[in-house]
Amino acid sequence: MATAAASCSTSYSSSYVDIFDKCNLIIPLSSSSLRNLVTTRPTTRFSDLRLRRRNTSSRPDSRIPRGISGMGFQRIITSVANAQPDRIHADTQIKDEVNKGNDLPVNEDSVAEIQRKASQLKKRVVFGLGIGISAGAVVLAGGWVFTGALAAVVFVGAREYFELVRSRGIAAGMTPPPRYVSRVCSVICALMPIWTLYFGQIDISVTSAAFVLVITLLLQRGSPRFAQLSSAMFGLFYCGYLPCFWVKLRCGLSVPALNTKVAAAWPILLGGQTQWTVGLVATLISISSIIAADTYAFVGGKAFGRTPLTNISPKKTWEGAAAGLGGCILTTVLLSKILSWPGSVLSAVAFGFLNFIGSLFGDLIESVIKRDAGVKDSGSLIPGHGGILDRVDSYVFTGALAYSFVKTILRLYGV
Repeated sequence: MATAAASCSTSYSSSYVDIFDKCNLIIPLSSSSLRNLVTTRPTTRFSDLRLRRRNTSSRPDSRIPRGISGMGFQRIITSVANAQPDRIHADTQIKDEVNKGNDLPVNEDSVAEIQRKASQLKKRVVFGLGIGISAGAVVLAGGWVFTGALAAVVFVGAREYFELVRSRGIAAGMTPPPRYVSRVCSVICALMPIWTLYFGQIDISVTSAAFVLVITLLLQRGSPRFAQLSSAMFGLFYCGYLPCFWVKLRCGLSVPALNTKVAAAWPILLGGQTQWTVGLVATLISISSIIAADTYAFVGGKAFGRTPLTNISPKKTWEGAAAGLGGCILTTVLLSKILSWPGSVLSAVAFGFLNFIGSLFGDLIESVIKRDAGVKDSGSLIPGHGGILDRVDSYVFTGALAYSFVKTILRLYGV
């Protein structure tokens, strides 16, 4: 009988321990509500229970008081059992309110993000059309108008380039040229297209510009560094020398495009038939094909882009590049039929391919510079488009490729 009573008492106290553990019940010693439940004769079993609870609890005040009777435990357990459903229901309501509160800002952020993208797209379209119309008028004018506009673009682009060189990302690993050197180089880059138009040769302008730039670097205070010379020389090549080929292409190839039907109906006040030269036609086709390449690549990449093209620009994909190449060649062939230049379809396809290669790698080179500089855009001059370099990066190398193709490969300049 004694053994059975002991085992019953043991199971009785063990069940209380499990209940207290599951409910995580804390009963402080000073609680006045439990004084009526405490007896003056603590039992050995409940002393063991107090020790077990003290060892398993991480809270300093979580302990079972001595001498709680069985009826006291029943009252406590009943109160806890009645309180648990209300507590669970309250916790569920709190979680639901928190979830509702979290959902509301997300929806507002999504709407705000959609509105921001729509506004940015509208700005891109409006300013893109304005730039396109202005560029077309400048190209048609040619001569000093074209060269002066190109010089202004070159000056702003050179300033953006040297600001990128002086940015934290690039300057952390090299010594950028002093500010007055970068300003002198920007002015030299702007004068190079004018020099090319006046003398008709690029080598004279680039040699003279490089000599002046080296002297400026050597006369600076302190010790000149090779990093300063290399970044300045690349800026001279990238922002000054390469854009001069557009002057050579538009103004240097003055052979009349005799087969162009548009020239016959061109008003005399705007230059008449002599206005339409091989340089004008080649420049219009080259610029139009670059615009088509960028547009088709963007649309194709958004719709079908899956395979990344390169780590330099993660947003570019092989699918987008293929769409851009197809759109560039298609535009070149269609314009060649309309303007009757160049004479063969094969020449038009090759011309379109060169334009696409120049635009793609020009864009990637500018992406390398921006990535090392740690910036997204080269500037903020054009709303929705970024800086000048962000808009003309595809044209930097294309002018040299187009001029070399027409001048050296096409027989009789493609007429």
